[in-house]
Amino acid sequence: MMWFGIISMGMMFAGLTSAYVVSKNRPDWLTDYQLPDVFIWSTVVIFISSITFHLTKKFTAEGDTGKANMTILATFGLGVLFVVMQFIGFNDIVEAGYYFTGSASSITMSFIYLLVLAHVVHVVAGLVVLLVVIYNHFKKKYSKGNMLGLRLGVTFWHFVDGLWLYLFLFLYFFR
Repeated sequence: MMWFGIISMGMMFAGLTSAYVVSKNRPDWLTDYQLPDVFIWSTVVIFISSITFHLTKKFTAEGDTGKANMTILATFGLGVLFVVMQFIGFNDIVEAGYYFTGSASSITMSFIYLLVLAHVVHVVAGLVVLLVVIYNHFKKKYSKGNMLGLRLGVTFWHFVDGLWLYLFLFLYFFR
């Protein structure tokens, strides 16, 4: 079921980015905007969170509870920081005079808003998954022979991280 969801989400974002490419030929398409630097830093943050969640899985399999505790909580903190940084980026875009809706908006910014906000929704879903994994982790439900829930959580988190990397590179380089 998780893979069905991942494939569906991948198709949704493929469709949205395809619509972005097709819409790029519109005469009112903006080409002179720059993504705020906070999006670069949020990309670094989400990438590090993937590493820390992977390390959680590794430490749990090795039975190193102390390191697993530290890395799983770090993953959650980095995930929350990523979401906060996304909203800071939205604010920076608006402060630069680019609006997402209304008479002062453009189709370009509406697409960026839709893509990034849809991703943030998936990150929040990932944080919920992570909270379930954290709960089970601290209830000592994971061990070397019982890692399914943890592995599924890590896989979903890696997907969401990879999806952001794709979106960031797409928006950064494809104007």
